[in-house]
Amino acid sequence: MGFRNRSVAIVLRNKKILMEKVNYYGRYFYTVPGGGIEEGETPEEAVLRELKEECGLEGKVVRKLAETYTNGRTEHAFEVEVSDEQEAIVGYDPEEPKDAQPIKDVVWKRLEEISEKDRVFLWQYGLVQLEGMFDEVLSWGDIVSYPKGTQ
Repeated sequence: MGFRNRSVAIVLRNKKILMEKVNYYGRYFYTVPGGGIEEGETPEEAVLRELKEECGLEGKVVRKLAETYTNGRTEHAFEVEVSDEQEAIVGYDPEEPKDAQPIKDVVWKRLEEISEKDRVFLWQYGLVQLEGMFDEVLSWGDIVSYPKGTQ
């Protein structure tokens, strides 16, 4: 099976990042909303469709943050704005069976509430470009916090 190009949304509200708790192949992790770009769809259209399907949110693309190349496909990451009165809900992935949906929860998390494993993808998607994130990272100092404790 070939991999389709993808679009992902980075949504920030009150210094919290919109995250989905997902389960794929028995492994739980947090990620941002996104998915495959359909035939005839622009990356911008795809990211807004995915945000609506997966989180029930209507959004507006602010800007492209990153374009990465992984597993022979292009991933487009966008800063997406949603109005404060909208509430995120656990949506669905139409490409997955109804009785085995991978999206288990939708939450807003501060950067320090996200594991280092799950943060890795946020850096790839350009999170550091969003308002306040660069200053947040600078405030960490030079401490090495590699999870296995091998310093």
